[in-house]
Amino acid sequence: MPALIFDCDGVLADTEQYGHLPAFNQTFTDFGVPVQWSVDEYAEKVKIGGGKERMRSILTPALVAELGLDDDASTDAAILAWHKRKTEIYKGLVESGVMPARPGIARIVQEAHDAGWTLAVASTSAEPAVRAVLTHAVGEDLAAHFAVFAGDVVPAKKPAPDIYLLALKDLGVAAEDAIVVEDSGNGLRAAVAAGLATVVTVSGFTREEDFTGAALVVSSLGDPDGEPVEVLADPHGVGVSGSVTLATLKALLDTSSTAAPSTGTETS
Repeated sequence: MPALIFDCDGVLADTEQYGHLPAFNQTFTDFGVPVQWSVDEYAEKVKIGGGKERMRSILTPALVAELGLDDDASTDAAILAWHKRKTEIYKGLVESGVMPARPGIARIVQEAHDAGWTLAVASTSAEPAVRAVLTHAVGEDLAAHFAVFAGDVVPAKKPAPDIYLLALKDLGVAAEDAIVVEDSGNGLRAAVAAGLATVVTVSGFTREEDFTGAALVVSSLGDPDGEPVEVLADPHGVGVSGSVTLATLKALLDTSSTAAPSTGTETS
């Protein structure tokens, strides 16, 4: 059966601005790190794959000296401690319900599960945080049917294809039998490099990114009784009426396996 693989942040829920950003800033405060990212600054940081990597990006020589990080070992230990605390804060925000699931997530997961599809999440975020978002977005029963590939399970993070290649190998699924839902240019490039058809559901931080190579670019997956989906690029001409359905994904798998897109899908 086909596989449906989701990214986490920005795909399952709007997590970046209302979850990760305040969690990073609270962590910096807790550890006495004189850094507070604004929304605009964080819009640049989300282009860096991985939370520890984003934290490491603040470490100028002056800040390293101020924090007394004398060598690589002490720096690595500090990053690990910061990230552990940040994950705790973030999980608390998820569980508080401040980040509702994005439109269509619970619906299409239920459709795929009922049809016997393999379900997975592939994310650069820490596994506890990913599982918390997943459970909040689709419920405990459906979340139990997901394979989760997250955090440091591969050395090279998105836009490298490693996490998707690992997912395909562990799931025992061929690339032509799997479709991905992503929200960022980095995530799209990782999935495409792994040979995967990819639907992009843009988020507030990613709407203006280059999505060339996507099989479909939409504002969200949508729900029949919700706001209609805005189609930003449909290079295969599958058509979306109101919401993205499992039939839409099946059509994309069929067309992606037999033909390359005739035009780019840049939305900026």
